[in-house]
Amino acid sequence: MSLVAAPRSSAQAEVADLREDVRGLTQRVNDLSLRVEQLEHDSAELKAKLDSSGKPRDAVTAEQLNGAVADLNASIKAAVDSSRTQILQTVATQMENLAKQTNQALDSVARNSAAVQAAPPAQLSKQGDSAAQQGMSYTVQKGDSVGLIAKKTGARVQDIVAANKLLDPSKIQVGQVLVIPGGK
Repeated sequence: MSLVAAPRSSAQAEVADLREDVRGLTQRVNDLSLRVEQLEHDSAELKAKLDSSGKPRDAVTAEQLNGAVADLNASIKAAVDSSRTQILQTVATQMENLAKQTNQALDSVARNSAAVQAAPPAQLSKQGDSAAQQGMSYTVQKGDSVGLIAKKTGARVQDIVAANKLLDPSKIQVGQVLVIPGGK
């Protein structure tokens, strides 16, 4: 489990960093929007200052100001698109790495589980050996479960699980020989 927990917390930290970057970009976009509004306000003031001849008193024309606003809007859009693409690529890479690590961990658990289930009854502990001496053996039949076997033999489910070191009692197999402590 610790193999999966460390990458998960690292990925969470990276996602938190990315969220902070997005917040920063959002603030920058808001600042730029305020600048655009100020430019639009300045443009309106320039229009008001036009004299009767139609010539502006200041050196900047409304057309030039509108061009500057359009350029600024294009820059903002490009910055946001670029940032979004980078964030999505980073998140996709992190998710792919996490998926690989999760699959490796699951494969490891599956291999360990198969190895434990394949271990012969001769590898039981002394406690299991003493229980085996006091009990009987039972060959699993189709449709059997540990609970059904316990009911048939008069043994307790916990004793069967302990004597056979079953990690997952639901995964017994037809033909498997179980030790039934105290069974009849």
